Amino acid sequence: MEALVPTDNYRQNIAKLFDLQKFGMKFGLDSMTRILENLGNPHEGLRFIHVAGTNGKGSTAAMLAEGLKRSGYRTGLYTSPHLVTFRERIQIDGEYIEEGDVVALTAEVWPATDPKYPPTFFEFVTAMAFSHFRRKKVDLAVIETGLGGRLDSTNVIRPLVSAITNVSLEHTEHLGTTVEEIAHEKAGVIKSGIPFVGGRLTPKVMGIVTKTTRELGCPSELILGRDYQVSVAAPARGNPWPGAAQAMDYSGPGWDLKSVPLALTGPYQADNGAMALALAETLAGLGLPLDPGTVAQGLGSVSWPGRAETFAPGAWPPDKSAVAPLILDGAHNPDGALALATLLKNAPRRKLHLVVGVMADKDIAGVLAPVLALADRLYLTRPAYHRAADPEFLLARLTGALGPLKCPYGLYPSIPAALAAVAREATAGDLAVVSGSLFTVGETRAYLTGAQEPESN
Repeated sequence: MEALVPTDNYRQNIAKLFDLQKFGMKFGLDSMTRILENLGNPHEGLRFIHVAGTNGKGSTAAMLAEGLKRSGYRTGLYTSPHLVTFRERIQIDGEYIEEGDVVALTAEVWPATDPKYPPTFFEFVTAMAFSHFRRKKVDLAVIETGLGGRLDSTNVIRPLVSAITNVSLEHTEHLGTTVEEIAHEKAGVIKSGIPFVGGRLTPKVMGIVTKTTRELGCPSELILGRDYQVSVAAPARGNPWPGAAQAMDYSGPGWDLKSVPLALTGPYQADNGAMALALAETLAGLGLPLDPGTVAQGLGSVSWPGRAETFAPGAWPPDKSAVAPLILDGAHNPDGALALATLLKNAPRRKLHLVVGVMADKDIAGVLAPVLALADRLYLTRPAYHRAADPEFLLARLTGALGPLKCPYGLYPSIPAALAAVAREATAGDLAVVSGSLFTVGETRAYLTGAQEPESN
C-alpha cells in the first residue's frame, strides 16, 4: 500500500478511508492492537459498554447512549454502518463528529499504520473513534461491534459491561454456518470479571452464553425473559399508524418502570429498550449514579433513522406528491425481515407497495420472502452501490427460490425511479415500504431529505 498523505479536505480523506475496503475483512486483533499502541492506546482509561448481536444492537446502543446523555454523562456512541454520512458512525451526545475532527483524526491515525500491512477500513475507523473519545474526554462510550465479537476490531476494549442482543444466522462465510458457531463468536465479547446482559436468546444460545459467563467468572448475568421482563403497551388510541406512539413496562432486579415511552416504532423495539434499561441498571449496580426515570426518558427521545422510520403522506418524494405514508426499514437478514413483517401485519392499509434493493451476496429470498408475502405490488430496484444486485438478478433469484411472484411487479433502474412509480400508483389508505438493505434505505433517505449523495459505505 502506498503511503497516503492526508489532506485538509474532508471528502478526499474519507475517499481514502473507503479505499481501504479493497483489503476486505481481517479477523484478528494483532493489527488493531499495533495501531492503538502506536497511538498511545487511546482506549485505555475510557469507560465502555460493548454491544454485540445479530439484530437490534444499533437501536439498543442508541437508546442507552441517549439515556446516559440525559443522565448528565458525556456519552460517545460508535456504530456501523452509516446511512448517509460517515459522520454518523462516531457521535458524542447525539451529535455527529465534525468534518474537521475527521480530517484531524485521519492525520493522526495514518502514521500509526504500517503500509506493509494495511489496516482494514473498520480497524482504521475504530482507532479514530477511540482517539476521538479520548480527545473529547467522554465519560462513557457505547460501542457496537462491527462483525461477530471474538475477533472484531472493537474487542480490544475492556468494558464496564458486555451485551449480546440476539443471535441468528448472518455472515455465515465469516462467522460459521450454524447459530451455535455464530453464538460462540459473539460470546467473545464476554470478559472475565465483567457483568453481562443478554437480550432475547434462544435456549441453545443461552446455554453457550451462560457457560461462558460461568467459566469467566462474570459477577452478574441478566437475560431478557429470565432475569428482567418487558411488556408492550398498544399504540395510543386515536394515534394512527404508522409512527403510532407505543410504550413498555420494564421489570428488572431493582428497577420497575411503567409506561416507558418508545420513540422507535415496532414491537421489537421494546426488547431493545428493555435491554438498554438492563444495561443502565447494571451500570448503576457498579456505582454509577443513574436515575431510572431519567434513563427511561432517553428511550422516548432517541433518534435512529432508517429503522421503521416513517415519512407522512405529502412529505415524499421530493415533489411531495405521495398520498400514502412511507416506511424505511433496513431489514437485511431473515430475522430482521421477519420482524418487519410482524410490524406490517398490524399496519392498517388498503394495499402494500414494497420497494426493495438487496446486496447480491445476501440470501435474497430469505431477506425478502417474509415481507413479500404481504405485498400487493413489488418494485425491484438497486442503490448505486457496487455490491447491489440488479433488479433482473433480484427477480431471477426470487422466482428461482419462491416460484412465480403472486403480485404485480416492476423493475426500476434507480431508487428515484421506483419511488416516483410508487407515488403515482399508491392511493390514500395504502402503505409504502422501502427495505432489503441499509444501503437502499440510506440512499432513499438522502434522496427524500435533499441531503448530499450517500458517502460510500
